[in-house]
Amino acid sequence: MKVAIIAAGGRIARLVTERLLTEDRFADIEVTLALRQPDQLKHLADHPRVTLVKADLTDLPSVASVVAGQDLVFVAVVDHDAQNVPTRNVIAAMQAHQVDRIIYTNILGIYDEVPGEFGRWNLSMVAPGLAAAKKSDQLLAASGLNYTTLRLPWLNDRDEIKYVVTHQDEPYIGVSGSRKSVADLVLKLMTTPDMGNFDSLGLADPATAGSDRPVY
Repeated sequence: MKVAIIAAGGRIARLVTERLLTEDRFADIEVTLALRQPDQLKHLADHPRVTLVKADLTDLPSVASVVAGQDLVFVAVVDHDAQNVPTRNVIAAMQAHQVDRIIYTNILGIYDEVPGEFGRWNLSMVAPGLAAAKKSDQLLAASGLNYTTLRLPWLNDRDEIKYVVTHQDEPYIGVSGSRKSVADLVLKLMTTPDMGNFDSLGLADPATAGSDRPVY
């Protein structure tokens, strides 16, 4: 299996990469790590299952060169561009090269699905990028690709992997979650063929449900 991680320098992307390269159950996965500054991951350049490339989501030929030949693409950054150039480029590249499966990072609150006082506070905090985030999800849903929109909670660096998953038509449960939990769900989506297909998934630590503010 060939997997491309775009924006691979981010913290969640690095957690996903580390597990892909160190856990035996992922030993048959080849990983293309794409980012604007590949030197950030130069310690992985000689790994036999890693291809390290320079890429920019705003440049279609760059994205296309990453996507070609992959089985799955994970975009590890939220598209906050007013014209949604990153999402449009990824979709166009995948369609052109007949790559079907994509996991695309997004934010909680794009369906007004976060209840209570925290939901009101969250909307006030994400408002500047909300329109672009919503449009990114809509573009994926209309693309014909086998997509998963991954709606992230407010993140912390706890070691515990603990989360509950909600779907597009369900209220968001919890307010915060660990980056390790997000990485765990990404890995499950990568390796479970029938999970998250044509869907939007939220996740958070259920122990944070009912909190008015993020839990760090």
